[in-house]
Amino acid sequence: MRIGVYPGTFDPITYGHTDIIARSLQIFDTVIVAVAPNPSKRPLFDLAHRVKMVKHATRGLQRVRVEPFNGLLVHHARKRKAQAVIRGLRATSDFEYEFQMTLVNRKLDRSIETVFLVPSQEYSYLTSSIIKEVASLGGPLDDFVHPYVATQLIQKLRRQHP
Repeated sequence: MRIGVYPGTFDPITYGHTDIIARSLQIFDTVIVAVAPNPSKRPLFDLAHRVKMVKHATRGLQRVRVEPFNGLLVHHARKRKAQAVIRGLRATSDFEYEFQMTLVNRKLDRSIETVFLVPSQEYSYLTSSIIKEVASLGGPLDDFVHPYVATQLIQKLRRQHP
């Protein structure tokens, strides 16, 4: 069985993320979406809430597991018997960082490969930061995130800025 781990903060999960997950299922028998705490990014949503939103956004996808993780990604991947880490690349600017992380992960565990996927063109510009900015300014979210995620985002922002 081929298992891929797709790690990220997913604050919030976007259609770009779910595009990568769906396309990963063409390569892997199981895709584990590993939601990271990543306090350095100062997430809007706590870890449990992000896991819940990812579960909602991937509900229609078979063979997807969603779980939180903490610590080194390669340790988590090894525990889950994954063969690869899945990473999305939107632009050249993503590549440098992802390339460095891949080399570090390879040094830590040579048995785990990294697979880079480019999102579909209509999602190549999406970032969670842009989505949060659009939402904070009252913009429409229909083309960017799952309806449940949009509702959660709007409610969270209203509570922070009544």
